[in-house]
Amino acid sequence: MDIGQPSGAPAVLERAAPGSPRTATPGRISLRTQAGRRLLRMLAIGALLVAVLGVGGHWLYRQYTHVFLDDARIAADMVTLASRVPGWATEVRVIAGDEVRRGEVLVRIDGRETEIALREIEARLAGLAARRREIEARIAMVDRQTRSEQEAQRARLEAARAALSEAQAERAFAETEFARARELIGSGSGTRQRLDQTRAQLEAARQRVLAATAAIQTVEAQIASAAAAREELNVLARQLDAIGPQERELRAQRDRATMDLADRTIVMPFDGVVGRVFVDAGEYVAPGQRLLLLHDPSAVRVEANAKETEIRFFRPGKPVIVTVDAYPGRRFEGVVERVGAAATSEFALLPAPNPSGNFTRITQRLPLRIALRPPPEPGLLRPGMLVRVEADARE
Repeated sequence: MDIGQPSGAPAVLERAAPGSPRTATPGRISLRTQAGRRLLRMLAIGALLVAVLGVGGHWLYRQYTHVFLDDARIAADMVTLASRVPGWATEVRVIAGDEVRRGEVLVRIDGRETEIALREIEARLAGLAARRREIEARIAMVDRQTRSEQEAQRARLEAARAALSEAQAERAFAETEFARARELIGSGSGTRQRLDQTRAQLEAARQRVLAATAAIQTVEAQIASAAAAREELNVLARQLDAIGPQERELRAQRDRATMDLADRTIVMPFDGVVGRVFVDAGEYVAPGQRLLLLHDPSAVRVEANAKETEIRFFRPGKPVIVTVDAYPGRRFEGVVERVGAAATSEFALLPAPNPSGNFTRITQRLPLRIALRPPPEPGLLRPGMLVRVEADARE
């Protein structure tokens, strides 16, 4: 039936003459087009169903063969720098987000008072050093004087002893002469004058012996006095020894002041990034007050909390796949490095006692530490980013 013919009109069939080429009518072309469109639509729907079934099947397969952890984040060792000394913050050289090399200055704290104390200690040390040199010079002088005095007195002592020996010999000779003169005068051969002369010589010899003995005693007393003078060396040596502890005490104070002054310049302990700055120039800093928050961007890791019913799939050394919410479609490889020794509920600040006896069983979670291998480029993953951890549950 012709589509353009009114309804109710008899259909006219046109036949091609024998031997003439067959021509397509508009009605036949329209039917074929609708049939083709209908076929394409069915094929598209079928392909879509196949794709949906494939994706759904793959999703179901992964859900049954893999374990997923959504409670995971990028973590790093966040280092808090604090001040050990009080003072005014005179300079803050960094802001949040700065990449700083190890040893670079971050914050300076006013150190004028410490510098004054350090100069005072240095002056006191210099005074003690001068005092030490003075005592050492006095020791050398007293040592030379007393030593020379002792040597001179010893020489005089030797001379006095020699004089005593000589006087004793003269006394012995005078006694012999006097005895001979007395014998001669008793026999009538000697004279009174000779007797008196020998008596006088004997008395003079005796006096010389007494004088030599007194000289020896005097020299010995002078030697004792010189030895007593040398005792001053011991006094000076004690004074010199007393300077040692004072110097050590001042050196300790100087070292403490030097350390205090050095601590007023806070430097970067490692190559890293400044996460946050808690102080501005001009603020007063108290001991122990935190100033900066730092971390090493090349030493990031993944920390997650796994259910206790799934912890068997996350043993140390287990390879995992990490996906980051910030980078859709990108996957990072990791290895379980550490499994927590206690559930996270054990570290809660407020305990959850159950005195009433009512109990609801809640699946606990254990912390995991996952290392990224190979490590990502520094700065790509930042602490606090949400990630998803995937592990194969078929092993």
